[in-house]
Amino acid sequence: MPPAEIPAVFRVLAIDPGSTSTKIAVYVNERAEWMRNLCHSDAEMEPYRGRPILDQLEFRRAAIDRALGAAGYALDGFDAVAGRGGLMRPIASGTYRVNEAMLADLRAAAHGEHASNMGAFLAQSLAACGGGLACVVDPVSVDEYSDKARVSGTALDERHSLSHALNTKAVAKRFAREKGLAYTDLRLVIAHLGSGISVSAHEGGRMVDVNLAGQEGPMSTERAGGLQWFSVVQMCFSGRYTQESMYNALFREGGIYSYLGTKDLREVESRIATGDAKAALIFDAMVYQVAKEIGAMAAALNGRVDAILLTGGMARSEKLIAALREAIEWIAPVVLYPGEDELQALAEGALRVLRGDEEARELGK
Repeated sequence: MPPAEIPAVFRVLAIDPGSTSTKIAVYVNERAEWMRNLCHSDAEMEPYRGRPILDQLEFRRAAIDRALGAAGYALDGFDAVAGRGGLMRPIASGTYRVNEAMLADLRAAAHGEHASNMGAFLAQSLAACGGGLACVVDPVSVDEYSDKARVSGTALDERHSLSHALNTKAVAKRFAREKGLAYTDLRLVIAHLGSGISVSAHEGGRMVDVNLAGQEGPMSTERAGGLQWFSVVQMCFSGRYTQESMYNALFREGGIYSYLGTKDLREVESRIATGDAKAALIFDAMVYQVAKEIGAMAAALNGRVDAILLTGGMARSEKLIAALREAIEWIAPVVLYPGEDELQALAEGALRVLRGDEEARELGK
């Protein structure tokens, strides 16, 4: 008999830059061997206030180098470095090799400034140390809308797809593996429940529709969600708000925060437990809005839904999940994936390419 083939062992460095932290992890195949959350103090971030996000690259790279060095990792010891994908042009789902077209998109920041815009640059510079794959996986700009989903309701603009694609796609593929099925054969509704809430419809391996978190669909702990546009227009021209203050009021200080003065769902639940009727109403309203959006995405799949997957940080709330189950279980079975393990999802995307299960895509080709 021929000897059994020994599975290849790959080492992947995953990097997730946030506004005030950089999360990094080393994976040996799917196993997290080492993880760190590098928190950046106000004093460290102060020199970059008001400057383009990419001005932080040298600072972030130095912090990563120090952490890896202290843990005994050589910079040339990785088969791949996967960075969180940033705000680039609309693209299909997949793992993308970092190339100059991608970096040019992120330098221009035509789609917005965000900490994740650093992910591709950090992946490229670290992978260059050892000649490994530099990649990003399912950035927020993944756009797989059907043509009819792109129509907004006015020819002045079309609907745009920006979502929690990295976690959403990873959860969809995880569910498919657990069921021994192909993701492409499943019809799923996935609700990512975090500081922003995105609810997506998946069919044929594509995310065919998703609400633009914070601008459509349910309110969250800090985002207003879909509003009646006539009232918004009146507010914008009332003279009471600047563009920046209006943005902050709806995107950073909206949702639960605007009603209750907190973004902490645990505090909301604590208030409800002590008999706070207003907290109970606002909590129930958020559940109601999420359930409505899940129902809308079920309708986008013509009511044929194999499962509803609930994920994101708020999916850890037993009270929230119990209320949602009561509202939506009649549609399809509900499966829970609490948290949002972006580092794991980045590693899994790189591993699919390293193993030959998926071909790396390239922007502009």
